[in-house]
Amino acid sequence: MGSSNCPIERSVRILDGKWTLMILRELFQDGTRRFGELRAGLPGVSPKTLAERLRTLEQQGIVHREVYPEIPPKVEYSLTPLGETLRPVIESLRDWGEHWADQVLPAETVVGAPSDA
Repeated sequence: MGSSNCPIERSVRILDGKWTLMILRELFQDGTRRFGELRAGLPGVSPKTLAERLRTLEQQGIVHREVYPEIPPKVEYSLTPLGETLRPVIESLRDWGEHWADQVLPAETVVGAPSDA
């Protein structure tokens, strides 16, 4: 399967997954954060999942990881300039969720929606 030229599909692949958007939300709200601070702001995320998502975001150039030579090691995460360009996307998702998400019908009420039966 080749790569898509659709900009929406490419963007969704980058932002894929619940935790990616929530990590970005945390970094936009509070700026530079340590791993434990991010984890505290994301109830339910496992340390493994958080580390994997942060690593991916770092490889994509969206998150910067700063390691300080201390004992124990101090590691901080922040958004890169590229990551900062996602601010209006996250703000738009938040605004849509505040104003419209409660009007979306639950899947079980939509005709033709897949069921779990």
